[in-house]
Amino acid sequence: MADNIRIKNIYHMLSYAFQTLRETGFDNVASEDFYNIHDLFAAILVRGVGVQIKRGLHRDYLQCEEALAGVRGQIRVSETIKQTQAQGRLVCTYDEFVPDSPHNQALKNVMLLLLRHGNMKPENKKALRKLLFYFSEVTGIAPAAIRWDALKYHRNNASYRMLLGICRLTVKGLLLTTEAGAHKLATWLQDEEMYRLYEKFVLAYYMQHYPGFQPKSAFIDWDIADEVRSPYLPRMKSDITLQNGEKRLIIDAKWYGHTMQENRGKKTYKSEHLYQIYAYVKNSDKNATGNVAGVLLYARTDETITPDEDITISGSRISLKTLDFNCDWKAITVQLDNLCGWLSCRQPQGNAGGA
Repeated sequence: MADNIRIKNIYHMLSYAFQTLRETGFDNVASEDFYNIHDLFAAILVRGVGVQIKRGLHRDYLQCEEALAGVRGQIRVSETIKQTQAQGRLVCTYDEFVPDSPHNQALKNVMLLLLRHGNMKPENKKALRKLLFYFSEVTGIAPAAIRWDALKYHRNNASYRMLLGICRLTVKGLLLTTEAGAHKLATWLQDEEMYRLYEKFVLAYYMQHYPGFQPKSAFIDWDIADEVRSPYLPRMKSDITLQNGEKRLIIDAKWYGHTMQENRGKKTYKSEHLYQIYAYVKNSDKNATGNVAGVLLYARTDETITPDEDITISGSRISLKTLDFNCDWKAITVQLDNLCGWLSCRQPQGNAGGA
């Protein structure tokens, strides 16, 4: 039961990170029960790829080379001369408008990955197999060979952004490992991928429900004179910054397997995280006004002790909070809303707490 609640909350996170999930067709996903996280991913892909097929699969120009009886495209003179087996034919290169694009290759092969190694409801498996018929002209490649950062988006293929975001989570987040020659998927997501999703979700939540706070990810300048500024100083950038008049709240989202550190049997807050948020706050509050506060916002783990405290350090408020994804979604949104209380602002704009 707890796993199902957690998976549904992951879907809510995805719906903020990828606004397309709020469109018609995905309405009933949040109400379903899922075996595990890749069953959820399969359900999203079934609906999203189905919609994309109705719109038409994205096509790209693919360069082909072939010996032809006539001329098509550009004649390859040297290759034509070398032809001894096919006299009277010309070797030509030409562009063909086909669905065998990198975007469709990623979609096809992640769906195959889920079918081969995923634990899904029978109806999701059946639906994925049916969708794959539309990808018969698309090349098969290993999921590990997909170059996610090389996939470009424009007006004609913008609808692929969410689908490939889910595909990337499927491949990177559900570890494909080999043990004794057998492949299997790990049951949960890698910290690295969940960290990115978690950070994107928190920012998107405040952008939707608290636009008056000007939510953004912002660079923070070091509080040093320009004439002594070193070119080797690292750049500081917040995950989320909220602003209300003179008050500023800097939030650093943390998704880790362990939220506390332990030394000789004693649990304490993680030193590097406290140093990081303290540096953000003190360098942002150059005049030491106390109008800048910081929050370390962790996702709850199975640890007995998790961060939940407000501390004043050198006149600056530093909060350590934990979002419990085993709770009802409403409880999570209440926690996010309460973080804004320090800003002493009026009621949130929009329908706060909705998914």
